[in-house]
Amino acid sequence: MTHQTIFISIFVGILGLLSGCVGYPRLVNYPFDPGGRGLNSPASELNPKIAGRYIVFTSDRRGSQDVYMFDTLTRSLVDLPGLNSLDTIASHPSVAENGRYIVFAASRQGRSTIYLYDRETRQSRNLTNDLQAEVRNPTISGDGRRISFEYSNNGQWDILVYEQSGQRLNISQEPR
Repeated sequence: MTHQTIFISIFVGILGLLSGCVGYPRLVNYPFDPGGRGLNSPASELNPKIAGRYIVFTSDRRGSQDVYMFDTLTRSLVDLPGLNSLDTIASHPSVAENGRYIVFAASRQGRSTIYLYDRETRQSRNLTNDLQAEVRNPTISGDGRRISFEYSNNGQWDILVYEQSGQRLNISQEPR
């Protein structure tokens, strides 16, 4: 076998491998909406997270930093009644795969808390009301059953995991 034949065989093999990668990764292009009804607007769009067909993010497009959800299938914002409040600064949202639950950090009167919003009941629940610590950066599991976040205890940042019910999970700190 000559060097030219070997090169051609390798080149054909690489082309075959690359042909299987068509379409991934791909750039998703959502149009700019000057009215702020779409994913992109002239406001600050912060901390986007994606799960399934949904993208959640915070934006100051209405004059306060609120949580928004975008449905990539319908290509429109999802209505979230009862979620946002004028006296609260929302940040770091995360969404369950089915889009039912959104978890986010909120700051009100200098105190940070973690909220869980249920789109079905249209209710927000404070998960960390009894926790006397600074909290930040929540995330929710794909099935919406567990929420993890950072909390500061005596100047050290640790991670807590809660059940959707608000019950703290007791996870061993000892390695196995």
